[in-house]
Amino acid sequence: MTEKTSRASGEEAVRDTDPVSASAVLSNEPGSFARDVLAKRHPALIQQVRDAFPYGLRQHKALDALLDEITNGVVQPLAPADHDHQRWAAWGREHFGRSWYDAPFLWAESYFYRRLLGAVGYFGLGPWQDIDPFAPFKQAELRGDAVEGELRALDALANAPAEERATALLHASLWGNRADLGFQVAAGEPEARDVVVSALVADDSATLWRLLPAGASATVAVVADNAGRELIPDLVLIDHLLEHGHAERVVLHVKPYPYYVSDAMTADVVDCLRRLTAAPGEAGRIGGRLWKAMVTESLEVRTHPFFCAPLPYEEMPEDLRKEFADTALTILKGDLNYRRLVGDRLWNPTVPFAARTAYFPGAVAALRTLKSDVIVGLEQGMLDTLEQAGAAWRTSGTHALIQVRP
Repeated sequence: MTEKTSRASGEEAVRDTDPVSASAVLSNEPGSFARDVLAKRHPALIQQVRDAFPYGLRQHKALDALLDEITNGVVQPLAPADHDHQRWAAWGREHFGRSWYDAPFLWAESYFYRRLLGAVGYFGLGPWQDIDPFAPFKQAELRGDAVEGELRALDALANAPAEERATALLHASLWGNRADLGFQVAAGEPEARDVVVSALVADDSATLWRLLPAGASATVAVVADNAGRELIPDLVLIDHLLEHGHAERVVLHVKPYPYYVSDAMTADVVDCLRRLTAAPGEAGRIGGRLWKAMVTESLEVRTHPFFCAPLPYEEMPEDLRKEFADTALTILKGDLNYRRLVGDRLWNPTVPFAARTAYFPGAVAALRTLKSDVIVGLEQGMLDTLEQAGAAWRTSGTHALIQVRP
């Protein structure tokens, strides 16, 4: 069973109303968000990475070859000598030798980043081994004036009632790069509050807080998304959970190696903690508490190879499944985690979030700014309003959601 939904461009996209047979998002539809990522964003990123480091001829030749392949060629496998050749050979056997645009969008994006790391020598022996090609972009964000302003805004929340503070920090974590707006919600700015609330297409925040009552001896898992300016509000929210007894322990899951330009790794967590501890006022106090929490292991950073796999969470390995099952709540941050959680497919937007996450081993929450086409769990009235507005609400980052399955 299918239905047609209108795009902002006037085109019509077919979305499946059957949660079993919904088709995977591909990048071969002209004018689609997925095609623009492969055709425009990835070539631009290759140039940005090239310019960010004084790479030698070997790296430049490899970057040239990757650029030519993604624009004019077909998907090539990893070299047999690569440490993860067998894994990617299994994941990509249906896609090698075909156009990048004909592979599922989630797979193509993931494999592009793996190939980009290979091109700059991240995994190989040599001077560029383990050098994060995206580090300059992350560090520039942390040094920016925007972060300075957002950290100062925390002072206004220091003495706010716990419930108002919780709401503001949850919204700050949700919006990421609009964290300053989220911090202001509890600081007596009704206009800012109205903007945040009206831009939410789904809001299960009341359910989230019911799952984490103050005083509970809960372990909470947070699966991070981006580093830099977006990771700081995540850490501030974690501090609130620990300081106000919503969690006795928080496990922060990050990527094992650079991924999707700005995704967080352990080094990025440390950079953010240093930025917080060096700040004056409330931000510095939060940084100090988080630093101590790391030492005492009430905040623990973990990673797993699966976080860089081109697979939905439905296919997570048993050890990760058990880890999530042992928590009171798993909070998944960001757009990529959402796509992996519900499946990167053309779902009817009204397919229930609970139905798409029934497999998840425990209570799960998604905090996501909308930056791709995939979405589930919308009320029909909300969907009608969004579609009638005519804007690219699915991909522009102007809307967000908080969805929870207890």
